[in-house]
Amino acid sequence: MYDSGDGPVVIDESELSVNLLEFRQKSFQFDRIVSLREQEYALFLRTETESESRLRPKLVHLTVAVPREWIVYDPELDLLRLAKDGEHVAARIPGTAIESAAEPSEFAEQGVDWKRVEGPVHIYRYLPAERFAELDSEEGRALLTPSGG
Repeated sequence: MYDSGDGPVVIDESELSVNLLEFRQKSFQFDRIVSLREQEYALFLRTETESESRLRPKLVHLTVAVPREWIVYDPELDLLRLAKDGEHVAARIPGTAIESAAEPSEFAEQGVDWKRVEGPVHIYRYLPAERFAELDSEEGRALLTPSGG
């Protein structure tokens, strides 16, 4: 969302595709919009290498599912951020990104409670806690599968 002067406007897909979402001190790229039970979610993806200390590190695929109306463009950072009310972005807390497998399974990020769920091998999904039941349902997990996989 952004304020056009006439009030908040939902960011369209073309704007989502050219911007990155800041989440957990990492940048995620927009994948697509999915609909689940009359709610639109934007899916953001990131692929990274698991611990470099391992003999044979593997690629880890991360998916963030965000209700579309929670996405806000932050012009100061030139990034997409999250705002549950669609208007007020939470204060940015500096920190260091940590390996996905080492993160807690429940945490707060940008004023929203989240759950991290491990999917099939080397896939992690970040889901808003208040929407967890629907997003972690069989239908939800099918929709959250990366479009390339």
